[in-house]
Amino acid sequence: METRKLGGSGLQVSPICLGGNVFGWTADEPTSFAILDAFAGAGFNFIDTADVYSRWVPGHKGGESETVLGNWFKRSGKRQSVILATKVGIELAPDKKGLSKAYILREVEDSLARLQTDYIDLYQSHIDDATAPLEERLGAYDQLIKQGKVRAIGASNYTGARLTEALSVSKQHGFPRYECLQPHYNLYERAGYEKELEPVCVAEGIGVIPYFALASGFLTGKYRSENDLAKGPRGQMVKKYLDERGYRILAALDQVAEKFHSTPGKVAIAWLISRPSVTAPIASATSVEQLNDLVDAANLTLDRASIEALNQASAY
Repeated sequence: METRKLGGSGLQVSPICLGGNVFGWTADEPTSFAILDAFAGAGFNFIDTADVYSRWVPGHKGGESETVLGNWFKRSGKRQSVILATKVGIELAPDKKGLSKAYILREVEDSLARLQTDYIDLYQSHIDDATAPLEERLGAYDQLIKQGKVRAIGASNYTGARLTEALSVSKQHGFPRYECLQPHYNLYERAGYEKELEPVCVAEGIGVIPYFALASGFLTGKYRSENDLAKGPRGQMVKKYLDERGYRILAALDQVAEKFHSTPGKVAIAWLISRPSVTAPIASATSVEQLNDLVDAANLTLDRASIEALNQASAY
């Protein structure tokens, strides 16, 4: 497996990051174990989760995904061969949220316990927190890195202005900087990242691991009309993509997929992997069959003409 450099972190990661949002939710523990075994068995090493996964499920409190991962590490013995990313900041309870120094230092201990590990490779601010000064959160991360509990830090859901400001604060105070950005980015959702965030990441050499790589399933070609929206739990999230531009993107995906004897979903992920600024798109799987599709996507190298056709079809 050819790995990629994650910003200036010193971490080397596989070209696809396995999303852990489904572990303990739409993939129960035995299924999650099978997916993780297959992912590691195929030579991939990068897994992303968060403390809040899957609090949105009735009866869940958050921490379910980290707990499944921790149990897998204990059973498989593969902790040392995995680049583990998790996140902090989104509300778990009224008194458990944000990016204050006190909360970060407390919450990291809970994540470490659930994950059954003594270090996190990439610890990410899940969402910006206007109530906590950047100096405070970066100081907390500095402490965790010095203690050996965290190897590198990243940001998710930041604006370009705030990312630039955070980099400046790190430089000014001698704190570790965000070496990775996790933005919402895919073949349909291009403008927000490409206009505002990509220039900063390229100029500063920051790794990029986009989430929603398949636009909630839209880019797989599963949803082609409003009648299809009932096919999956994320159907209503896809409705906004059923417009002229969305259909144009699907047509281009179909054309390229036919050319490579592949599928629209694999092509959509291969397009992201081919983007010069992207390190590894995040994609989740709820079965070993879906995992195998991700492996195929990582092995699919698109030619220049196909990339250009997709760029034009998805132009905003």
